[in-house]
Amino acid sequence: MSDRASPSSPGAAGAGVGSEAGAAGAAPGSEEAAASAAELAAMRRALALAASSDVVPSPNPRVGCVLLDPAGRTVAAGFHRGAGTPHAEVDALRQAGGRARGGTAVVTLEPCAHTGRTGPCADALLAAGVARVVYGQADPNQLAAGGAARLAAGGVAVVGGVLAEEASALNAAWTFAVTHGRPFVTWKVAATLDGRVAAADGTSRWITGAAARADVHRLRAEVDAVLVGTGTALVDDPSLTVRAADGSPGPCQPLRVVMGMRAIPDGSRLRDGLAPLRVLATHDPAAALAALAAEEVRHVLLEGGPTVAAAFLRAGLVDRVVWYLAPALLGAGPAAIDDLGIATITDIRRLRVATVDRVGHDLRITATMEPEPHD
Repeated sequence: MSDRASPSSPGAAGAGVGSEAGAAGAAPGSEEAAASAAELAAMRRALALAASSDVVPSPNPRVGCVLLDPAGRTVAAGFHRGAGTPHAEVDALRQAGGRARGGTAVVTLEPCAHTGRTGPCADALLAAGVARVVYGQADPNQLAAGGAARLAAGGVAVVGGVLAEEASALNAAWTFAVTHGRPFVTWKVAATLDGRVAAADGTSRWITGAAARADVHRLRAEVDAVLVGTGTALVDDPSLTVRAADGSPGPCQPLRVVMGMRAIPDGSRLRDGLAPLRVLATHDPAAALAALAAEEVRHVLLEGGPTVAAAFLRAGLVDRVVWYLAPALLGAGPAAIDDLGIATITDIRRLRVATVDRVGHDLRITATMEPEPHD
């Protein structure tokens, strides 16, 4: 399993994060037929453990591990709980003790060969006397990859690519970040049917209903950072925190990021201490993402207004769109995005719709960006 280090030092993400990220983790030439029924069942359990909703391991990936004895019976199961805590393999090995010897480790991500905050998982498996390792996604992090080869060199039978698609989907945003050198960007919008994000007087609370707003808090809980521009920060005075239905703060809070040149006043909700705040003095989306990548941010939720949204779109730095569409009309007021520089219909930016869901009285459309027309 990868530690926080990555090639460019750039989260669990929801459905529709992107097929490219998933494909990057596939192990070429490996076949699920090489895994036994017990190993397939163990992999599914490991995936469920890794997806535990009360754990946000970012900047590390979600990983689960199940240990089987030579007869295929489960002897231990573990998962990673975050940077600096035991990796999934080590968590399971500590529970198993001597029962791991001669058995099989079933892991959702290729065991790491990297020394970071903890030692290489491949070495821990070798030391425990594990005879066979079955893993899902190949590790895309070049600083941590190589565990499968190290295990094989140590005499361990290794099978990769088992339920690789499911394993890769578990860490799609993380995979994107470590392979692209920047965070994955999800743009969230809440707008009326006529594309307005606020009324003519600037008021915007609330365009969508309570169910959609609660869903936004679920989104925030899944990312590493929430980003807005100084315009949104000063006009709307948002808190950008994860909150429960009763208004209480959630157990894990994303980094709050404001991008722009204007200062954020001391009395702003963004300075309430409920979550960390980072102010990036730039109008350049690429520079902002580079700064966040240096802090190991893997997934950014873009909640900025029309100006910031257009800047990211024009730079080609939006990877997924989550659009909450309210059955309402305003007729005037700011649109969801500013000018994209599109003068003719042949340059229209199209999206690939992944899902359309009803959330309360509103619709949630999740989509990914299509390649630009000249690509």
